[in-house]
Amino acid sequence: MQRHLLGIASLTLAASLGHAAEGAIKSAPTTARPALTSGIATRYIEPSVRPQDDFFEYLSGKWLKTVEIPSDKPYLDPFMDRYEDSLLQLREIIEKAAADTVKDEDARRIGDFYASFMDEDKLEQLGIAPLQSELDRIAAIKDKAELASVLAHLGRLGMGVPLDVTVHLDNKDSTRYVADIGQGGLGLPDPDYFLKADDPKLTDMKTRYLAHCRQVLAMAGDADAATHAQAIVDFETKLAKAQWTKVELRDPNKAYNKFQLTDLPAFAPGFDWKRWLDGIGLSGKSTHVIVGQPSYLKAFAGIAAATPLDTWKAYLTLHLVKSYSRFLAKAFVDADFEFFDKTLFGIDENEPRWKRGVGVIEATQGDALGKLYVARFFPQERKARIERLMGNLMTAYKLSIDKLDWMSPPTKAEAQAKLAKMKTKIGYPDKWKDYSGLVVKRDDLVGNVMRSREVEFDRELAKLNRPIDRNEWNMTPQTVNAYYDPEKNEIVVPAAVLQPPFFDADADDAVNYGGIGTVLGHEISHGFDDQGSQYDGDGNLRDWWTPADHEQFKTKARMLVSQYNAFEPIPGYHVNGELTLGENIADISGLAIAYKAYHLSLKGKKAPVIDGLTGDQRLYMGFGQIWRQKMRDNTLIMLLKADPHSPGRFRTIGTLRNNPGFYDTFGVKPGDRMYLPPKDRVSIW
Repeated sequence: MQRHLLGIASLTLAASLGHAAEGAIKSAPTTARPALTSGIATRYIEPSVRPQDDFFEYLSGKWLKTVEIPSDKPYLDPFMDRYEDSLLQLREIIEKAAADTVKDEDARRIGDFYASFMDEDKLEQLGIAPLQSELDRIAAIKDKAELASVLAHLGRLGMGVPLDVTVHLDNKDSTRYVADIGQGGLGLPDPDYFLKADDPKLTDMKTRYLAHCRQVLAMAGDADAATHAQAIVDFETKLAKAQWTKVELRDPNKAYNKFQLTDLPAFAPGFDWKRWLDGIGLSGKSTHVIVGQPSYLKAFAGIAAATPLDTWKAYLTLHLVKSYSRFLAKAFVDADFEFFDKTLFGIDENEPRWKRGVGVIEATQGDALGKLYVARFFPQERKARIERLMGNLMTAYKLSIDKLDWMSPPTKAEAQAKLAKMKTKIGYPDKWKDYSGLVVKRDDLVGNVMRSREVEFDRELAKLNRPIDRNEWNMTPQTVNAYYDPEKNEIVVPAAVLQPPFFDADADDAVNYGGIGTVLGHEISHGFDDQGSQYDGDGNLRDWWTPADHEQFKTKARMLVSQYNAFEPIPGYHVNGELTLGENIADISGLAIAYKAYHLSLKGKKAPVIDGLTGDQRLYMGFGQIWRQKMRDNTLIMLLKADPHSPGRFRTIGTLRNNPGFYDTFGVKPGDRMYLPPKDRVSIW
């Protein structure tokens, strides 16, 4: 199931606008300094660059020139900075839990799990032994029917396999849960890595992946690792050819294909669907599933039937070890890092073990950790201030809908109804997940991971035929992000994102409307972007637009696709305007609404001037601050292929060029590089 997540960004802040170049921000008349700060990191401004020519370089130029990406990171931005801050806070909580002898059950599980990860001596003694029973299970497969059962079992253990199962709200009946079957199973981030023979960077990565497969198979005891590695890459290339592109996956109607479980064998012959459904746990819990990519499912069954059992065994061995390498002896950790982090992302050094340990607890017991995090680190007053800001954003959207010149009255009425039903969750959930069924042993790391993955898999399957849980969160409160869920028509804002530069409790409202205000506006707008607008206020896929409205919206969308297609972050690699369309719409809409909401918040009063900056200047600079970003080339290439968000530079430039207030605030005129003629600007809200 696809979720709209906010995505990645950029950071670090401080002082002095006095050296702005000609045509840059002009200082407003000085007024008495208010108690609140501007919240703007003026020390990173590059005075040799005019904001009218390149706002990203202007606002962050000194930062871009001087900051070095840490050797264990793929990029730097405010999201990463706040994530690093949260790691230190979570480490404090976890290490206390690991050291205490008397504690509640959640804390005991957290502490024991973390201790099992940190006991490197024990892991060195064990080598690959913790996986041996599963490796033996794979080696003992006698026929394709048994293969289906093992494939299901390994899928329950969180291993990447060609069939992905998720449980979520039925897109056409939001009062029920439904299971989806979708494509998966590739060892590289996108099918293009297997298929783009004319791209030397991607073909080189495929060659390196082949070498990695050979190495891992040899480490797992495969005497014919070279032959089997080639067979695996050939097998995954066939899967890649059958898979839908990231752009095709963005259409929720095409991905909604209801099948009775009993119809799968006839639709996609060649695979033992009954054995697989029994093994995965769907039989008896549901009579039907949603097939996300029917053509892939049919192709997969044919590929599965034609692939020799030896190749299947090698493939499953490779992906089992890949899925658990981080929890084995150092040789396996290093091999996994060398390819998936160093080669694929360009990261030079692995994170310290304690950081990886915190990540494991986050992935396996995130809510239990979040409960402790909120109690220790989240001031309740932040929630009240964000709720007030959100109220102004909702009012701005409500007023904007009535004034839209491209939306007809019937569609406006539906849009208002959807907005009125939209729910906001801020900070942390009202109800926490129960981990009492998870067995954690202080000396069994791999077993702990396997059991935690099965507990979560069964937690999801148990939703089928149960009432909808409207209080559930799909992110932990310590996650530096936010999301909109079209199936529940709700926005979720975790506690950890409510920190500078997104939200600064010591700063005037302007920078916060530019930061967290655009973040929240971004998420609200997902309910009305090219994907979210296909869902009604109850979360059902339903066309509530008139044909004329669709055409007007598509015209605007095509303009945006063309604009962003022209951006070229690396020579030869462009932003994919279709893949990033929904997020680009959300960025542009979020900023437009945040601007209107900020002016509503002033209630007719003039905004204070702080640090020589007007309110509108601080708002736009606050927006630019959250997308400050520096990224390794390999990481950027991978994200251009797979991520629905534009890189931070173009989230900044592309959004501002389409915002009318930006032109007025910074005096952008024809001839300036940030200038777009009015006829070429896309204004949705």
